[in-house]
Amino acid sequence: MSISEDKYRRLRQELIGGIFALVVVFLLGTFWYHLIEGWSLLDSAYMTISTLATVGFGEINPLGERGRLFTMVLIIMGVVSIGYIVNRLTEALIQGYFQEGLKQRQEKRLIDRLSEHYIICGLGRTGRQVAIEFYAENIPFVVIDTDPLQVNRAKELNYIVVQGDATLDKSLQMAGIERAICIVAALTSDAENLYTVLSAKTLNPKIRAIARASTEEAVQKLQRAGADAVVSPYITGGRRLAAAALRPQVMDFVDGILTGTDRSFYMEEFLIDPRTCPCVGLSLSQAHLRSRSGALVLAIRRADGTLIGGPTGDTELMAGDLLICMGTAEQLRSLTQILIPMRSDGLRLPKH
Repeated sequence: MSISEDKYRRLRQELIGGIFALVVVFLLGTFWYHLIEGWSLLDSAYMTISTLATVGFGEINPLGERGRLFTMVLIIMGVVSIGYIVNRLTEALIQGYFQEGLKQRQEKRLIDRLSEHYIICGLGRTGRQVAIEFYAENIPFVVIDTDPLQVNRAKELNYIVVQGDATLDKSLQMAGIERAICIVAALTSDAENLYTVLSAKTLNPKIRAIARASTEEAVQKLQRAGADAVVSPYITGGRRLAAAALRPQVMDFVDGILTGTDRSFYMEEFLIDPRTCPCVGLSLSQAHLRSRSGALVLAIRRADGTLIGGPTGDTELMAGDLLICMGTAEQLRSLTQILIPMRSDGLRLPKH
């Protein structure tokens, strides 16, 4: 059973306080015997330790009435200090402080090793679905949530989790915001999502920010704040409901290639980089993308934002083009090797 971050902090502070109190008692006893009784420092320290440990070795040198009274007080102070430390240690062991501390250090090392990963802020209904999709496609991601219950559920699902407030820079930095390529703000409050996007863009101006919004006004504000894409569950849900009612087979097909773990076809984006792509300047027919990979190029978005839907064989591939393609996992991997031959890791697609 894990305990909260506040409990960790309290136990740590109490353990440090108990050890500090024991050190103070030791110094007090040592200097008393040295300064008041006139003993050497070694004899004074030895007498103090044997007294605090209550081993009963007796007096190093003869003590008067005043010295024996002080020794009795020293014994009581030592028993109280040591008993307090033992009590805190016992509570820490019972509640899993050391085990959880080890797990947290391991999780921190995992996050420190991540690069070009995704961050999901909020593990509510929306964030949980995003996490399911990312996990199904082997996308490296980190979840940030304040709710200990949600954090524990995420850990049970083997997600990497940071317990904290996603609107705070500290939490985002713990999730490796500087090395992340995308952040999904899926918190329940539009204001919190706005703060999260602002913080993320400040810490990493190049990061792609996707945000959830409840109202059309919030959509506009999030876009002005720097969100690259804003999704309203209500607006999007309404459109999908209408499309499902009017074009059910189309919706079934689109859903089948966009989500789920048991898909036959997938959609993927490919950026035409002139430094790595040998197809720049060639037409689609000259590049033979379809015949060599089996994948279908559905659309091309030019660098200036122009969208070409259903490109023909005469359509030229230009630097900065974004190809939207469809195919099986194997077909898309083949297309990756054609468009980006220097890349060896392939697409982040489900393993077969």
